[in-house]
Amino acid sequence: MIAEARREQIRELLMATGEVTIGQLQARFGVSPMTARRDLVVLEAQGSARRTHGGAVLPSSHAPEHSFAQRVEVAAAAKLRLADAALELLRPGETVLLDSSSTAYFLARRIAETGLAVRVLTNSAPVIQALVGSLEQVELYLLGGRHRPLSGSFVGPSTVRMIREHFVDWLFFSVTGVTAGGVLTESDDLEAAVKRAMLEQTYQSVLLVDAFKLGTHGRQAIVPLRDVSLVLAEGDDPRLHADGVNVRLV
Repeated sequence: MIAEARREQIRELLMATGEVTIGQLQARFGVSPMTARRDLVVLEAQGSARRTHGGAVLPSSHAPEHSFAQRVEVAAAAKLRLADAALELLRPGETVLLDSSSTAYFLARRIAETGLAVRVLTNSAPVIQALVGSLEQVELYLLGGRHRPLSGSFVGPSTVRMIREHFVDWLFFSVTGVTAGGVLTESDDLEAAVKRAMLEQTYQSVLLVDAFKLGTHGRQAIVPLRDVSLVLAEGDDPRLHADGVNVRLV
């Protein structure tokens, strides 16, 4: 394969998945690590990639990361509908993992308002604040680590270790965006690592996604959409139905 055609395929792969690694390029195209890096250098010069340690991600066309205070105001009505749909899945006595997304925060508020007796684990300070008034019904665990003021979340190796100490019935989470190739993405690598660990420790994972998350993406890939048990979506999109993903429109 000539270099120009190979780089075009790499560009298409980046658009579909959000990131590539040197190892993936070696395996896919049968090239040396040096050739793979040279391709990424050319693509970066063309504005089609941003090189990282061991690979590349999409460049600055990614969605910017906003603060929790900003995110909680976006599509609030849609997030409330998603929270109500998620609440219907829960039963007293179950263990629930909530991430640091604003949509999970809306679900925490609904749990508090209904007095549902569940065990909640979270790495989100706003979720903790939403539930502290319901401690007679809710058994609450904070997954600590390094605090990120921008997101109100706790992240890092300590958080991941704490997550791996538990197995849960349900994970409810959201993401920065979903790529055209059906890959879930985050704006921050530490947030992405926390969500990957959460997905590994849950029996049923539920992605809560509003229309603003479709057609955008973050810097860091998390997992393919097909790894999620159920998608609760406020707004339909063809990418949600790929690979037999179980989608329920809200």
